[in-house]
This record gives sequence, C-alpha cells and structure tokens, in this order.
Amino acid sequence: MAVRTPRLIATDLDGTIVRSDGTVSARTVRALGRVERAGATLVMVTGRPPRWMAEIAEAVGHRGVAICANGAVRYDLHTETVLKATVITPEVIAKVVERLRAADSELRFAVEYPDGFVFEARYNLGRWDSDAIGGRPVDGEELIARPGIKLLAFHPSSEPDGLARRAELAVGDLVTVTHSSGRGLLEMSAHGVTKATALAELADDLGLDAREIVAFGDMPNDLPMLTWAGRSYGVANAHPDVLRAVTDTTGSNDEDGVARVLERLFPEA
Repeated sequence: MAVRTPRLIATDLDGTIVRSDGTVSARTVRALGRVERAGATLVMVTGRPPRWMAEIAEAVGHRGVAICANGAVRYDLHTETVLKATVITPEVIAKVVERLRAADSELRFAVEYPDGFVFEARYNLGRWDSDAIGGRPVDGEELIARPGIKLLAFHPSSEPDGLARRAELAVGDLVTVTHSSGRGLLEMSAHGVTKATALAELADDLGLDAREIVAFGDMPNDLPMLTWAGRSYGVANAHPDVLRAVTDTTGSNDEDGVARVLERLFPEA
C-alpha cells in the first residue's frame, strides 16, 4: 500500500495538468507548490522534448525535475538544463525507419535530440513544431545520421492505437513504441526506456521506492509509470486503457483534477 503522505509526486503534463487551451491554471500551480513546501519531490514526467519545456518551467515557477521524451531525458526545471539522456543509436534508427517504411509507405519521420529536432519534408508539423527553434527538414541520410532521444513516425490517416500495435510488431524488438495524442503519431524511445524506468532510476537515486510515489496521467505513454507507482490517478479525460489501469481517478485536466488530489495529500493551514 502507498504511504498516506507521498514523498514524490510524478505528473504528466499535456492532458493531465495542462488544460485544453495549453495553460496551467493558477490553482494547479499553487497545488504543485505545496509538494515542494512539504519536503516532497515534484517530477514532471512528459513525452515533451526539452525544447518544449521552457514555457512549463516558467508556468510552474521553475519547480521540480522533469523526465522528458518518455523517459529518455532527465531535465532540471530550476536551471532548464539536460542532466542526462539515453539515446537511440543511428544504427537502430536506420533499422526502425527501414522496417516501418516497408510496413507502411505513408509513414514519415522525425528525430528529437536534446537540443533540437529534424524532420522529413513531408512530416506534418504540429502546433509546437511549426514555430520551434532548431527544427529543420532533412533528407533520408541525414535523418538517420545522429543519435536521437526520440524517433517519431507520423501517419496522416491512421488512428493511434492500431498504428502503435502494428509498429510494436514490426520494431518492438528495437525500440519502445508508444503514443500520447489523438493523431497517428508514434513516439519511440531506446529499447526498454519508458517513463517508469526513468522515474524508478530517479527514485532510487533519492532512496525512495514505488510505494512512496503517487503518479498522474492520461495517455498510453503514461501506463508504465502509472502501473509502477504505489498509487496512480487517471484524469477523467484519460484514455480508456489508463482509466482501467489506475488505482484512482480524479477530475479532468480542465477541472484541475490533479490539483484537487494534491490539495488533499498536502493540506496547508
């Protein structure tokens, strides 16, 4: 059983504490502040790469540590610096791209680095990518030339659950496959790297175990973390697989669901 007052809070960002309009509410920011004031550790555990974290760092007052790129990167929100990274080698990236192209020629690819990203010309840029500094289109050779923290594969018409299952069959022996949006966008980390493995490593560094940790999430990329933590919450808007896996549920991201729980866990006079 989880302890009554957790020593570490791990929360996903988008769809969990980030609202549908892209903001973090004042109530949630205040609730996150309670965690550190109580002496517990606050960890943002996200699929976002480091280049997407500046806005979050500012919104939460540069509190806590982040695990980015689905477990591939440990990132200090206080200083906005990468502390460590686990990469996919160029050889593995090349094999994965080759296999997935053979499985579905409509897939188009991008690679995330700790300091930027590259993408094929026909890759559909999302809201963040279209304005991101450091992103640039490359040809096939350059796409696979450098180690990356995350390999992305976008399909313009496929639904994500089925796409992820097919990709797992094709390349699951080479990389960890997941997804975190309603689009046909696959997110691939080095084999065995997940939000759970990175969080467990951080917890071990802090002398903590899973029973002392409460985690929050909403999408399939959160499942390893949610099933590892001693107690887990799915927000009301979560993917059905998440709602089936968690120990508890709370209000949606637009209803400050995470804040509601943190206010109970860390009461202040």
